[in-house]
Amino acid sequence: MKVLVIEDDITTREFIAQGLREHGFVVDEAEDGHQGLMMATSCDYQLIILDRMLPMLDGLKVLAALRATENQTPILILSAMDSVEDRVAGLTAGSDDYLTKPFALAELVARAKILVKRNQASATISSEYIYDDLRLDIKSHRVWRGSRMLNLQQKEFLLLQYLMEHAESVVSRMSLFESVWSYHFDPKTNVIDVHIANLRKKLEEGGEPSLIHTVRGAGYVLRRI
Repeated sequence: MKVLVIEDDITTREFIAQGLREHGFVVDEAEDGHQGLMMATSCDYQLIILDRMLPMLDGLKVLAALRATENQTPILILSAMDSVEDRVAGLTAGSDDYLTKPFALAELVARAKILVKRNQASATISSEYIYDDLRLDIKSHRVWRGSRMLNLQQKEFLLLQYLMEHAESVVSRMSLFESVWSYHFDPKTNVIDVHIANLRKKLEEGGEPSLIHTVRGAGYVLRRI
C-alpha cells in the first residue's frame, strides 16, 4: 500500500510517515504543494494524505488539479481548519475524507486503511447498473443517459452508483454521505445537496425527465415518476 503524504511541517510529516510505515504502508513524502502535485501525477498511489495550508500551492488547488486530470486516487485532507464551512469546501472539492488537527495517529491509520480497502474493492468490480435509460459502468467509470455520455465528477459518480444500487428505495442523506465519504455525517453539512443538485443538472441537461427526487424529511430516491 503506497501512500503520499503532502505536509509542510516536518515534525508532523515524519510523525505520520513513521506511523503509517509501522502499519505496513510504503510512504513517500512531499514538503509543499507543487512537489506533492508533481509526485502525485508521476507515480501511482493508493492514498494521498494532503494538508490544506501548504506553501507553493495550497491543498485545495492540489486537489482540484488532480481531479481535473481525472486522477481518482483517494485523498484524505488533514487540516487545522475545522469549521463546517472548511470541511464542506474540502469535501466538495473532491476529497474522500477530512481529518482535523490535532488528531490521533490511530484514527488516521484507521481512516487510511478504510479508504485504501474501499478503493481496492471498487477496482475489482466489473459490473454495471441499468435503470430506465440510465447506464453506469463501474469498470470504465462511465455513465450514459440514453446515448448521451455524462461527464461526472468522482463523487457524483459514487452518489449515482449508490442511488442505482438502491433504486426506488428512499436513501437518507446520512447514508449517502457515509457511503461516499469515509467521514462522520454532520447534519449541518450541505455537501450532499450541492452534489445532488449538480448530478441532477447533468442527468437532465438533454431535456430528459427527472430521475432523482427529494423525499422531504427522508432523503432521496431514484425512480421514474
